Amino acid sequence: MIRALALLLLMAGPLAAQDFGALARVDPTQSRIADAGGDLVVDLSLSQPVPYRVFTLDNPMRLVVEFREVDWSGLQPADLLRGGLATDLGFGVPRPGWSSLTVAIAAPLALTTAGLRVDDLTGRAALSIRLAPTDAASFAAATGGSLDRSLPAPALTAPDPDAGPPVIVIDPGHGGVDPGALRGGVKEADLMLALGIELADALNRTGRLRAVLTRQADDFVPLEARMTIARAARADALISLHADALDEGGAQGASVYTLSAEGVDRASQRMAERHERGDLLAGLDLTGQDDRVATVLMDLARAQTRPASDQLAQAIVAGLRQSGARVNTRARREGRLAVLNAADFASVLVEAGFLSDAGDRETLSTPQGRAPIVAGLTTAILAWVDAQAARAPLLRQ
Repeated sequence: MIRALALLLLMAGPLAAQDFGALARVDPTQSRIADAGGDLVVDLSLSQPVPYRVFTLDNPMRLVVEFREVDWSGLQPADLLRGGLATDLGFGVPRPGWSSLTVAIAAPLALTTAGLRVDDLTGRAALSIRLAPTDAASFAAATGGSLDRSLPAPALTAPDPDAGPPVIVIDPGHGGVDPGALRGGVKEADLMLALGIELADALNRTGRLRAVLTRQADDFVPLEARMTIARAARADALISLHADALDEGGAQGASVYTLSAEGVDRASQRMAERHERGDLLAGLDLTGQDDRVATVLMDLARAQTRPASDQLAQAIVAGLRQSGARVNTRARREGRLAVLNAADFASVLVEAGFLSDAGDRETLSTPQGRAPIVAGLTTAILAWVDAQAARAPLLRQ
């Protein structure tokens, strides 16, 4: 039905292009780059969440934060700088589609925490980065950010779209110069990669599913590229793995996110803005069509995939509880999360735990601790696939 409507819309010719603003903006009144107890903190209040990566460079010493992407218009260094370890700021566009914030630093610093939190009510995002003093040799050894932003190939061979088992894309969050949350000497990116590889192996060993990883090494993969990998693999579902960290509070246990209603309202528009027309819906090339056509088609596709995402999230919560994994008291959540924007396959984000909680951190740091999470996710995905298969004849009617 979606394909038939698509052909009708394409035959009707292009519609008036829409002007949708996609860039995040910084609120200087809620942002700062300042000293804090001997450390350097970078707190940025953003109008919306955006992919980011952070790294340091030497000669001269500086911190670099790259975004996809932020509008720096009207912003001056004095709006953010509070003196001390940060001596100067620079705003730039290192290449099309990317924005950069460069912070000149007066002494060697090491990245200790980094995280992006999204307010589910307002859709605003808060990026928080903290660096602590280190020695010059350690600083030099940790510097460097890869300029390779090319699209990686799927980590596992994509199956034939006309045959084979359902495809589940496992997306270990962050990677490379984007470490994600950092607590207790561990990085979110490392733990989620280990969890992702173990989950992919468990799914493949069922003999009923095919797992595809968006990364299988400590690589930086842009969020749009993760969805492109899923689409190229003809994904039935994408499961993005993360582990949050809070500055305060005692949150613990896993939770599962789907795209909120507010996120759905903007998701198709943002995808149309940021992706090539041939990379919006699997099996349908929208090259030459404008934003409005692409948006309508993605909304039609999402009418089927959004309920499937909700059902997958519910199955995961039940599966984790059944396997004995620690589950948050508010296990089922929604948010405006960019990695869930795709319209043509179900997608959920699993927060496997909180690195700010010592118990969760210990659980996620060993294969034995992660085993109940892997078991719960595997059980849930199999149950969801069976349920979707049972509903398929009804959908065809």
